[in-house]
Amino acid sequence: MPETGGPAMLKTKDTMTAVVCHGPRDYRVEEVGRPKAGPREAVIRVGACGICAGDCKCWAGAPMFWGGENPYVKPPVIPGHEFFGYVEELGDGAAQHFGIEIGDTVIAEQIVPCWKCRFCRSGQYWMCEVHNIFGFQRQVADGGIAEYMRFPEGAIVHKIPPELPLEDCAVIEPLACAIHTVQRGDIQLDDVVVIAGAGPLGLLMTQVARLKTPKKLIVVDLVPERLTLAKRYGADMVINPKEEDVDKIVRSVTNGYGCDVYIENTGHPSGVTQGLQIIRKLGRFVEFSVFGSETTADWSVIGDRKELDIRGAHLGPYCYPIAIDLLMRGLCTSKGIVTHGYALEEWDEALALANSLDSIKVLMRPGYRRNE
Repeated sequence: MPETGGPAMLKTKDTMTAVVCHGPRDYRVEEVGRPKAGPREAVIRVGACGICAGDCKCWAGAPMFWGGENPYVKPPVIPGHEFFGYVEELGDGAAQHFGIEIGDTVIAEQIVPCWKCRFCRSGQYWMCEVHNIFGFQRQVADGGIAEYMRFPEGAIVHKIPPELPLEDCAVIEPLACAIHTVQRGDIQLDDVVVIAGAGPLGLLMTQVARLKTPKKLIVVDLVPERLTLAKRYGADMVINPKEEDVDKIVRSVTNGYGCDVYIENTGHPSGVTQGLQIIRKLGRFVEFSVFGSETTADWSVIGDRKELDIRGAHLGPYCYPIAIDLLMRGLCTSKGIVTHGYALEEWDEALALANSLDSIKVLMRPGYRRNE
């Protein structure tokens, strides 16, 4: 797939092609109205938008998205929060407000903060009480699996150097999440770190954790090809739990104590119970995953037996500039992680592949033609 894309327009008409979520397992490719920029708003032409594991679970009807009286997803809405694009239209005051110009390559953070709640006012905007995320609630803004999208006034926008390859641009959002997660682990030079799960996020976390130079970095996953990538990205050891005893191996390199930091990134209940087993007393357990179902564990391990420090990790606050810088300096990369690209019209095929182990990161690319 081509590595760069410029700011030329795809269409001049008032409609565009987009994938629209109408409910669980009801996503349709449709012709919809093209967004327009209001005051202090911007419209971008989408360069690419990744399909996240959370998108797959949302499509499948996971309770965290659709459960309860007030479900998180409010259809109809255009999904997609791993986007970037090129500035196509600026409303009054938007250039000064966002610090951008027509033609710039840009990205907005996945959350649109309300800027009024206690968390936004204290600088903890990623935990905004209202919590509008691109691609889940249309009342603020649709997501990026479309030809164009609108950045509302409250969006947090970052410029991307035009020379950054398209695939690297497309992983800025998950890389920002990976950076925040690794930061939550507070990795020290003499730590043994275990990252459970070598999907796109786990492989990016591996690259970031390597930059912290821990004593030993171990990656656990069921897919041999992903473990090979983890080694390429700097893992000292990789473990396939189908073939090896994770607990035995981790204890063999920690004098029997267990790992200092455990980062759970599998989204599967076994990743949680495995971590509680192999982490040492007073260890730091970082939970990033979005789960498709409830997870059961013996919580007495957390307090009475090990006095663990349990830390959540959500989104990528204050990490987008760091992600862009790491990609520009070649310290992190999308190579090997971005595996497939699809046009919007090929949504069903793209989703099926993204929801399998035959891909790592699938990108939706408006106007993309694989045979050209």
